Order: sequence, then C-alpha cells, then structure tokens
Amino acid sequence: MKSDSDTRYIRLSSETQVIAVTGVAVMVGWTAVATSILLMDSIGSGNFRDQAKRDQAVYQERLNVLSAERDARAAEALAAHDRFNAALEQVSAMQSELLASENRRRELETGIEVIQTTLRATMKQREEARAELAKMQQLTEADAPFMMAAANPEQMAFMTDALARTALERDAIAADAQGALEQRAELELEIRLMQERSDEIFRQLEEAMVISVEPLDKMFRQAGMPTDRIIEEVRRGYSGMGGPLTPLSFSTRGESELTPDQIRANTLLQQMDQLNLFRIAAEKAPFASPVNAAVRYTSGFGTRRDPKTGGRRMHNGADFAGSPGTDIFATADGVVTHAGWQSGFGRLVRIRHAFGIETLYAHNTSIRVKVGQRVSRGDHIADMGSTGRSTGTHLHYEVRVNGKPVNPMTYIKAARNVF
Repeated sequence: MKSDSDTRYIRLSSETQVIAVTGVAVMVGWTAVATSILLMDSIGSGNFRDQAKRDQAVYQERLNVLSAERDARAAEALAAHDRFNAALEQVSAMQSELLASENRRRELETGIEVIQTTLRATMKQREEARAELAKMQQLTEADAPFMMAAANPEQMAFMTDALARTALERDAIAADAQGALEQRAELELEIRLMQERSDEIFRQLEEAMVISVEPLDKMFRQAGMPTDRIIEEVRRGYSGMGGPLTPLSFSTRGESELTPDQIRANTLLQQMDQLNLFRIAAEKAPFASPVNAAVRYTSGFGTRRDPKTGGRRMHNGADFAGSPGTDIFATADGVVTHAGWQSGFGRLVRIRHAFGIETLYAHNTSIRVKVGQRVSRGDHIADMGSTGRSTGTHLHYEVRVNGKPVNPMTYIKAARNVF
C-alpha cells in the first residue's frame, strides 16, 4: 500500500492466498448457480402459466359445449316424457276398447246360440209339418174314391181349410228359417269384423308394450340395477295395492281351455303389470337431474385436481355451478335422513331411497326440508349456495348405493335416453 510519503507492504502467506482464491471462486460459483436457478424457474413458471391458460381455455370451451348439449338433452327429455305419457294414455284407451269389444263379442256369441236354438226348433217343427202333410196327402189319395163318394160339402170345406192352414204354417216356418239363416250370416260377418278389430288392437297394444318396457329395462341395466330383483322388490312392496292384474282363466262360453285371444290378453295384462312396476321403480330411483335451471357441469365423478390444494384427489359426485339461490330438487321419492351442517359439505341434505340408494345435495345456502320428511321426485328441497369447502356457488350431488359412491351421471344419462 502506498501513500504520499510512505509505502507499506502487506505480505500474504500461501495458505492465505489459497483461502482467498477459494473464497472468491466459491462466491462466483454460487452466484452463477443461483442466477441459473432463478432463470430456469422464471422460464418454467412462464411455460406453466401459458399451459394452464391454454388448458383453462380448452376446458371452458368443453364446458360450454357440454352445457349446450345438456340443455338440448333436457328439452329432448321433456318432449320424450310427454310422448311417453301420451303413449300410456293411448294404451289405457286401447285396453278399455279391448274389454268393450270382448263384452260385445260375448253378447253376440250368446245371441247366436239363442238364434241357433230357435232355428233348430223351427226346422224341427217344419219337418214335423212336412211329415204330417205327407201323411195327410197319402190318406187323401188312398181314400179318395170312398171320400168322393161319401163325403159331404162340410167335410170337404174342413179338409180344405186344414190343408190351407198347414200350407201357411209351412211357408211361415220356411220364411222364419230363411230369416234366421240371413241373421246368422250377418252376425258371423259382424263377429269376423270384430275379430279383425280385436287383432288390430292386440297388435297395437303389443307394439306399445315393446316400445314402453324395453327402454325402461335398458335404463335400469345401464344404471347397474338388476331389473329382476328390482321388479320383485316392488311387487312385494305393492302386493296389497294393485299387484299383478288377474289373468283370464275361463272362456266366454264357460270352458276351462283358453282361446288364443285370451292367451294374448293374459300376456298383455302381464306386460302392463310389468310396465306399471317399472314406473313405480323409476319413481323410487334417482333417474332425474337435481337442477332444472341453466347450470354448468364443472366437475365429474372420479379423480381430479383438488381446487383448494392442487393435488390429485377422488371426487365422489358431480358439480353443477349456477347462480346463488338456484332451486334444487329431489331426484326420487325418499325420506330425508340429514338436513343441516356437515363439515366439508356445508349445508347438506341427505335422502334415503329404495333399493339401498342414497342421494346427497351439498353446499346449499338454505335448506327447505327437515329430517324424517318424506319427499317425492321434483320436490324443492334446497337452494344452491357456496357453504362448506367450496370455491364458488354450486351443487355437489352424490349418489350412493349400499354406502358406496357411484357416478350420478349414469342415472341422469340413463333417464335421458328413455324420458
């Protein structure tokens, strides 16, 4: 070190110099590494934000498409439900017409039997009259010479009158027989026409049963519900309130053997009973949407990124985002087992249905039912909100079968395919 009047020298040992150089090198290296880390983190964060924005845009577009598709399917479901009710009304009218036709045919068969009995009696009387007339003619021809010789005018007049009366009776019997034959032909034609009409009614009813029963059976199977067990359970529960329709066991003539029409009628009655059981079961299972207003389907059933922590977690239901206070409806008949606050779910409504099914409606802003209350499909049970663990106004909807969560969209889509 040098000053104006003096110069000083500082001597550093080799160890000190090594330490100093090493320290400077470590400082420079640490600065370079830290700078690289900061640059890489900045670049990675930018790429991640861009990717997140692109994913969000794609997801938003997909949600808009799903929302439009949901609205279209809802309109189609309402129209299909109206058509289904109209078809059921037509089936009921056809059933009434079929029963009326069966009564009319029974009356016609009874009338034909009476006419046939009368015709047989008339023909028997005609044959007896013919035999008597032939006998009288034989007696007249055999005794003609004697009668012509011995008879007086009064006897001849009496014989003439008797023959005339016999001829008139014979003509009247022949006319009655001809009229009976013509009436029988008319009745047989009417019976054939009624039979054709009955066949047409049977055919329409059979087609209606196929159109009505098969989609309902498919709806239950798509939801993973075995139809045989479901129908048997409903039949047991309603055995005292309508049950299966009693089949026809005797013909209209009192015979124990069934006719083909009665066999078809029994088959139709069984199918109508099955259709009725399907309708009862459909009311008891959650084949409906919990919201009818315009909403967005924001999250589905399965593993997803948690909206709070960002980690991967299981989502046991479906989320429908809408405006605050949107009406929420019960998706099936059942009994309310919980109506209040529950951690994470916020204000929660839990409903127990038949067949071991349970539905949950979470994050409500208000609840309109109470525990123990019996509700029906379409009843207003709560208002949409954002209570509990929620990032915004929406409905968290769950369906559980025997305590195990299942995808609720399976039931909603199955119902859309039918109703």
